Amino acid sequence: MEDDKKTEEQQKQQINVELTDEIAEGIYSNLAMIAHSNSEFVVDFIRLMPGIPKAKVKSRIIMTPDHALRLLHALKDNLEKYEKAFGKIQGGKDAPQFPMNFGGTLGEA
Repeated sequence: MEDDKKTEEQQKQQINVELTDEIAEGIYSNLAMIAHSNSEFVVDFIRLMPGIPKAKVKSRIIMTPDHALRLLHALKDNLEKYEKAFGKIQGGKDAPQFPMNFGGTLGEA
């Protein structure tokens, strides 16, 4: 009887996620800019091409602070698993340097 309750609760918690072919292809991004207000975080994923001064925002994700924190923890967990399997990521050395203070509270990833 107890197992039936657990199975029933697990079924209620499952989410059916649809992934279209177009979305499954993904969008390449090599820069993310992050801004926030008291109620939301905005993450712009940008494709920066070498030698081209103009970059395009390819996708914008808007989320609550709670979801941003969940994303941070999920990324941290996945990075730890990646490094355990493939070795330490040597990032940051060749990152492009440009102004990030466009008048708002911004971060870079």
